[in-house]
Amino acid sequence: MTTSTRCWLLACGVSLLLPVSTVHAADTHDDSEPQGSTLCTKIPIPCDAVIAHRGASYQAPESTRPAYLLARDLGVDYLELDLQRTKDGVLVAVHDNTLGRNTNVAEVFPDRVDAPVSSFTLDELEQLDAGSWFNASYPDRARDSYSGLKILTLDEVIDIAEDGKNHPGLYIETKVPEQFPGIEEDLREKLATRGWLNDETKSRQAAEKGAVRVGDTPGRVVMQTFSKASLKALETAMPNVPRVLLLWLGKGGIEAAPGKPQGNDESTADYYARQQVASPEAYRSWLDLAKAHGAIGVGPSAVQSEHDGPFSSQFSYMDLAEPWMIGMAHDDGMLVHLYTVDEPADFERYQQRGVDGFFTNRAERLLEFYGHPPQDQDAILKRYGY
Repeated sequence: MTTSTRCWLLACGVSLLLPVSTVHAADTHDDSEPQGSTLCTKIPIPCDAVIAHRGASYQAPESTRPAYLLARDLGVDYLELDLQRTKDGVLVAVHDNTLGRNTNVAEVFPDRVDAPVSSFTLDELEQLDAGSWFNASYPDRARDSYSGLKILTLDEVIDIAEDGKNHPGLYIETKVPEQFPGIEEDLREKLATRGWLNDETKSRQAAEKGAVRVGDTPGRVVMQTFSKASLKALETAMPNVPRVLLLWLGKGGIEAAPGKPQGNDESTADYYARQQVASPEAYRSWLDLAKAHGAIGVGPSAVQSEHDGPFSSQFSYMDLAEPWMIGMAHDDGMLVHLYTVDEPADFERYQQRGVDGFFTNRAERLLEFYGHPPQDQDAILKRYGY
């Protein structure tokens, strides 16, 4: 569908749930392109969705204030976050089950390095430095201002999404939900309180024309999970909120074909890249599950073409978005949002296969791929004191 066709549909009042966010420059599809090019016009989710994986997490420490501020101001469609719950019941944006990788928990609580996030109170989490690890790991992107960054609550991420010129949506994962019984209902209560549920009327002023407006639309929240049980719980708690089932291969996920174990000299990324699903039926079973519980899409993993670096190798997995897999999802009327892709060559390769959006650590690259002009990330960060 071309941009002019999209505008004609809007003008003529055709009854489609068209996305209201800024149309990406690459949204000029013709009839020869994959089915995924038009599915997004029937679901209240942006076409060619730009989903900032833990914020702009290449340029700033993941899931922290500068990462989300930068992603928002760059113009992404969604701020992505992993949701966990503190011991005292506060919803926080933390990816890992434990805190050793990206905080100084070993210094502050040396006897609790391997303790789950759920065993810490919010006050304890706020004593941790969630930024200095980034400076040590990526000195070429280090900033003194990253030292001492704090773990964010869901309320604080919502504040960021609401407070800028752009109004991105939230793409929320229930992380290790089996550790947090009832977290889906807790989330419903929080989103309702903040006016972020689909049936809520938002009280704040809508974004200006030309800005990202996903946060002002019925698709302002997307829920994602790897968990079958959590998908069902989300369906019960928030039946009108779009849901995506994340896909994984192996234990707890899609059945994998038999293969050789990982070699001593083989990187984890290379090992993942050679994994295969056991059969089309094995893949189909997960699509059936997603569809049975009202999911609007699936989130499969991707193989990145360049996954030898210290950063990219963390996010290169199995290829669960082969053309036949994407076709199978689209035939079921489900969108495909691919995780986690950072290289332009991979944006091109998977877009040609028909994916409907990408989770990315490098939002600036994906936006440029979709035709947006480059922006000065340094200037944006400095604007907020980073």
